[in-house]
Amino acid sequence: MNRRQNSVTLLQASQDSPTLGRLIELTRDSAARLKAIESLIPGSLRTAIKAGPIEGPVWCLILDNNAAAAKIRQILPALESHLRTKGWEVNSIRLKVQIKRDQ
Repeated sequence: MNRRQNSVTLLQASQDSPTLGRLIELTRDSAARLKAIESLIPGSLRTAIKAGPIEGPVWCLILDNNAAAAKIRQILPALESHLRTKGWEVNSIRLKVQIKRDQ
């Protein structure tokens, strides 16, 4: 059996699986939220932030280090307010520092 004959695109897989479709939708929504607040984030911090998961009205930002988290924590109210003005239901933004492991 040739595996290539049974391969499907991500779009086909997401259409066949409601769970995968929802995950893709949430991933796109999270990326759009980050893009919407990008102008409010100091330029030097933009590369240290990644869009994280959405759990109802709580959105998560993943940060590279504690210093970036401390700076972002200061502007969280402005970020949350800006997202609400753009139509997103965001009650809070959770910050998570991702620890990089040496390999």
